[in-house]
Amino acid sequence: MSPESRREQLLELGTQLLSTRTLDEISIEVLAEEAGISRGLLYHYFGNKQDFHLAVVRRAVEQLVAITAPRDIEDPLEQLAVSIGAYLDYVVENYTGYVSLVRAAAGGNEELRAIYEEGRRALTDRIFEVTGPAGLDALGLSDSPTMRLLVNGWAAMLEVVIIDWVHDPRGIAREDLLGRLARALPGIVLA
Repeated sequence: MSPESRREQLLELGTQLLSTRTLDEISIEVLAEEAGISRGLLYHYFGNKQDFHLAVVRRAVEQLVAITAPRDIEDPLEQLAVSIGAYLDYVVENYTGYVSLVRAAAGGNEELRAIYEEGRRALTDRIFEVTGPAGLDALGLSDSPTMRLLVNGWAAMLEVVIIDWVHDPRGIAREDLLGRLARALPGIVLA
């Protein structure tokens, strides 16, 4: 296996482990055992545990951004609900690791925070970049620093609500939740 292929395999395994474990529970030892290779080989690909964690988190964020990519849906509110649905599904499938990432980003690790913020920016920026002027109008948005600030706040709210809902749905059905979260964006910016 080429070095690039082996590194990719290890990153994929790391992101799979992150779906059911916290970031702190994914050690070089655990990955070496799961991959059936020596710890030394892992250190060859990732200099230390921190470098490995950063690479795994970056890969997980890339996957999240990819699976929530806009579909070919004309109605911007429906498109937003579909993307939020993909986001929710990702959190359901990766709950433990996702919550661990959110907490680590909030916990003061600047490198993890940078990756986390880069991912959130990619998710919120595409609302402005992909939706287009007519779609922005339909959502009650314009592209301005103020609107981008409000959209970022909406994204933070969305994250908290989804994490809480996955933990305890509190009687709200998935489709109802998605519709409310999508409609919350125009509600927030128009308030």
